[in-house]
Amino acid sequence: MKLMVVGGAGYIGSHTVRQLRRAGHDVTVFDNLSSGHAAALPEEVVLVQGDLLDQETVKAALIAHQPDAVIHFAALIEVGESMRAPGRYYRNNVVGSLNLLQSIAETRKIPLVFSSTAAVYGTTDAVPIPEDAPLQPESVYGETKLMTERMIHAFHTAHGLPYVVLRYFNVCGAAPEGDIGEAHASKSHLIEMAALTALGQREKMLIFGDDYPTPDGSCIRDYVHVQDLADAHVLAVEALVRGERTAATYNVGLGHGFSVKEVLDAFDAVAGTPLPRELAPRRAGDPPRLVADAARIRQELGFAPQFTDLHEIVQTAWNWHKKHPHDFRQ
Repeated sequence: MKLMVVGGAGYIGSHTVRQLRRAGHDVTVFDNLSSGHAAALPEEVVLVQGDLLDQETVKAALIAHQPDAVIHFAALIEVGESMRAPGRYYRNNVVGSLNLLQSIAETRKIPLVFSSTAAVYGTTDAVPIPEDAPLQPESVYGETKLMTERMIHAFHTAHGLPYVVLRYFNVCGAAPEGDIGEAHASKSHLIEMAALTALGQREKMLIFGDDYPTPDGSCIRDYVHVQDLADAHVLAVEALVRGERTAATYNVGLGHGFSVKEVLDAFDAVAGTPLPRELAPRRAGDPPRLVADAARIRQELGFAPQFTDLHEIVQTAWNWHKKHPHDFRQ
């Protein structure tokens, strides 16, 4: 099938483009390259450089390339920044998504897979978290994702647009080949920061609290490998185009978690050297455990993660960062 991947040059988008190509699909990428990298894309993939805030460009791309479905990744994703610059996040994430939805409704009326987040749940006592848990985002970022989910459902109701929403938990790792991986300008994810510390680009790793009600006192998170997440998108878009799903929302995670200390211990083992660590006070709003109830996507789409061993997950990230200590800039 022919697919358009919006934001396809970014971290998750580029891995998904690769898995879509391996599944035999034709792919066009629509990306403004504000945080994505053309170098992360296969040579045969067409790149349309455009911005969702320019609706005419979006419509023109849909008309020109005639995709059978769209996968939408394009968003600003930093929680802290969203609280400091809310206008930027509402404009980019909400208005941009509205332009895409309106363009689909006016031109192609094709299925959509949307990249959402566990941040829509906010702090919850549910462990693991099911898709029907209360939606109480605690950041502008989470709020923009929830608003977009609601817009998508409204377009489904009004125009019959089929959709799948995928709510990610902690995305990590890199392509096993080591040629593409995490390359965000803002370095804030645990495994990426561990790699940069091992490379000498950071002084130490901070552990924010060691007195949580968990086995080792540090927070537990559900880490899903980026290639497994990419495969979830392949499953979702294929189910939509075959007409097997018309409106669905799925958590994407392993269904179990690893603690901060477990992740750092795994990185020590993989890198072959202990990372300098320092205990810091708890961060406000950090729940002890965030783990996905991923039963629904396993049962309905046949999602079966291949990367379930923490050391293997960390190894893929370390391979990428060793080969590309400055991301795609070298």
